[in-house]
Amino acid sequence: MTGTNPAIAPELQRLRDSIDNIDAALVHLLAERFKCTQAVGEFKATHDMPPADPARETRQIARLRALAVDAKLDPDFAEKFLNFIVKEVIRHHEAIAQQRG
Repeated sequence: MTGTNPAIAPELQRLRDSIDNIDAALVHLLAERFKCTQAVGEFKATHDMPPADPARETRQIARLRALAVDAKLDPDFAEKFLNFIVKEVIRHHEAIAQQRG
């Protein structure tokens, strides 16, 4: 590590290892979430339901913002993150609905 005091390098590496573990957990959690939303998309397509549910999305955003505040995470960031995920989920649901025609 160029420019880093060798005495603090182990601590920096420990922190980075923790970040790497958290990133791995996030990827696995997102994969599980998308498995569930895929099943929701199949259910919606089977029952001729629309891909998006704006009322639920509004409730989820409020819920996530409150969780973010409790966790001391920027609620605006949490909302942007959820909006990104929801947009992708809706895209998947639309594709499933088109496949079922």
